[in-house]
Parts: sequence; C-alpha cells; structure tokens
Amino acid sequence: MIKELMSSPTGNFFLLAGPCVIEGESMALNIAEKVLGVASRLNIPYVFKGSYRKANRSRLDSFTGIGDEKALKILRKVRETLGIPVVTDIHTPSEAAMAAQYVDVLQIPAFLCRQTDLLVAAARTGKMVNVKKGQFLSPEAMQYAVQKVREAGNDEVTITERGTTFGYQDLIVDYRGIPVMRKYAPVIVDITHSLQQPNQSKGVTGGRPELIETIARAAIATGADGIFLETHPDPANAKSDGANMLRLDRLEGLLERLTTLRMTINEINKNNK
Repeated sequence: MIKELMSSPTGNFFLLAGPCVIEGESMALNIAEKVLGVASRLNIPYVFKGSYRKANRSRLDSFTGIGDEKALKILRKVRETLGIPVVTDIHTPSEAAMAAQYVDVLQIPAFLCRQTDLLVAAARTGKMVNVKKGQFLSPEAMQYAVQKVREAGNDEVTITERGTTFGYQDLIVDYRGIPVMRKYAPVIVDITHSLQQPNQSKGVTGGRPELIETIARAAIATGADGIFLETHPDPANAKSDGANMLRLDRLEGLLERLTTLRMTINEINKNNK
C-alpha cells in the first residue's frame, strides 16, 4: 500500500485526513467525500482518518466514542462507499485483529510507540502500520519501532512526526528529524497534533490552529512524504481535539498551496540532479 500512496503521477505528497473521532455516519461520509474531491483534483493520494475510540483523554468525562463496533462499521462504510483506504488507531494488542477487519491502516499512538506487543500484533495483521513518534523520543529512536514491525514480518510501515515535548504545556517540531527518519521509513508529519498544547489546567488540551499552514509548509519543504491532519466542519463543537483542528472549508486552499510548493520543490530537485 505504501507504494500506491507514494505513486502520485505528479510526485505529490499523500494525505491522511478526517475527524479526530467518529461522531456519526453522515458526518464521516460528508468529510471524506469533500476531502476526496479536493485530493483527487490535486492528485493527492488520500486515506480517510477517524478514531473509532479515543483511549487517551485528559478527564474521565471526556468523549471517547459512539461505540467500537458502530464506529468501525462507519469506517468500513466510508471505505466501501467512496473506494478509499481508511486508517484508525489501536491501543492494545487485542484490538489489532479486530480493527484490521474494517480498515486498511493501523495507527500506533505516540504514547504507545514503544509497546512491543502492540507493534507486533499490528504488524501480524498484514495491514500497513503507521507509528507516531513519541513526544519523548528522538528521531533516531524511531528506527527500533520500525524494526519491530519489519521483524514481525511486515514491511508496510511509516513513521509520523507529531512534535516533541517542549516544557510542560507545549510541543515543537524539529524538522531535522524528517530526513533522519526517512532513512528508516516514509515519513508523515501530523500537522494538527503538532500544534496541541497539552496538560492545560482545565483538563482540556489547547492548540494553535492558526499555525497549521506554517507547520504544513515546513513539512513539505523539508521532504515529508505525507501529511496528516484532522479536519471538521465546526471544530468549536467537535467532540474531541477541536482546539487544534482545521475547519473543513479551509482545507482546499491549504492543499492547493501545499501542492504548488511540492511541485516547485520537485522541479528544483530535478534541476539540481
């Protein structure tokens, strides 16, 4: 599957995008259809993203999902209705085989990227495995997560950069890590989660969505193979991570500008060979 994602006829980046968590069928299909329309026009290979359950929440009363099976069935419906691959995150080894029945890509959350049993279980499903870099790890350390997946018999693995802990309540993206991690596997940059401001005193994660384009442009300029972002028609009323999501009606302009940047960089690289 990685080969297909990286085979845009124009050499464009690929995209993982969707809501933070599945809130309902119509919402998921609406977002997926709109993103697919833009991505197809711009020759951006597209994977719909949606968490069937949010296991890492700041407070016990935070929204976690509409029910595992119900949400996974919605992900499968997006996949079958629109003919696009879908990705969701898993949290325990037992979830790997369950989620693999519904999706094309299994994502390992950043806080769990060193969990050997989880990585091996995901790898053994035969699905593509996207491992998010822990906020506490160096880029070089991610080679070992990749090795675990490959040594379990699966070469379909990518790494996602999502920021490094900077003090108690902020993250920062070190773009020097992009070329480092590309030695191990294709690299995706998680644009929206990199702008989170965790550990807020009210127990609700904050964010800096006004910097989405800044982070995204830098990701493309430094050679990221793909970008990951969460988008929602009304982030202020999203049930999870609304503070750092991109409003859906702003996605098209962003992807147009990023595509132009990618094509320019491709031309520069071609001329420098």
